[in-house]
Amino acid sequence: MNELSLFDLPRLFSYQFFQHALLGGTIAALVCAWVGLFLILRKEAMIGDGIAHTAFGGIALGLLLGINPLLSALAVSILAVLGISYMRKKEMAQSDAAIAVMLALGFSAGLIIISLAGGFNVELFSYLFGSILTIDRSDLLIVAVLGISTALFLGMFYKEILSITFDEEASRLMGLPVTTLSLAFNVLVALTIVLSIKVIGMILVVAILVLPGLAALQLKLSFKRTVCAAMGFGVFSMVTGISLSAIYDVAASGIIVFTAAGVFLFAAAYRRLG
Repeated sequence: MNELSLFDLPRLFSYQFFQHALLGGTIAALVCAWVGLFLILRKEAMIGDGIAHTAFGGIALGLLLGINPLLSALAVSILAVLGISYMRKKEMAQSDAAIAVMLALGFSAGLIIISLAGGFNVELFSYLFGSILTIDRSDLLIVAVLGISTALFLGMFYKEILSITFDEEASRLMGLPVTTLSLAFNVLVALTIVLSIKVIGMILVVAILVLPGLAALQLKLSFKRTVCAAMGFGVFSMVTGISLSAIYDVAASGIIVFTAAGVFLFAAAYRRLG
């Protein structure tokens, strides 16, 4: 699509692949920004990176067995979350060490499966680095279902998640099931990462989880406004990346992340100058 220019952007909206990309990207951006903000405040941002790399084993398994790689990645990611929680509970490893163990196991399992299958292929690379412009109806359906499920959970347990985020001990004293809610939230993180893999790729998914939230926190708004700002920044970065990628035929995931990083730097500069 090298012959296109910015003036051709309205014409792109008539193409189904572009509509799918925008819809899937917007859903992923909204959910990632919301979940990512909680991850930042809980000081658990790197669990996103760990689960994303663990999902590599699930994607490789899905490609080997001929099933949708997003579904197999979801299963492996949830198992990784349960494994991390188990190691924490039994004091087998601290949080960062437990994440590292699961990351290593998932990624190495993926490498073994790939070697058994005869090596890397183009489809696997699309999950590693993202391929939002090739998202099809089945991918879009999975993204939509996971996105709606995540939004419903956050909406239903918003106050409880907020409480354990800011004061876990006080939440226990209030009678909240902190352990169960924390586990459910980590499963939610796994859902969020899987719905974002096709959009941004497992290598860069942590960036779209963290950068919009970091940018929003620079503005020193109320929490609800911070959530809205993070979502706005995430959607802006996603739509900008998808549009420029379609026009100039460059990697969408790279532009999305660079845009999100630019928004964060602008917000940080605004805070210092304001």
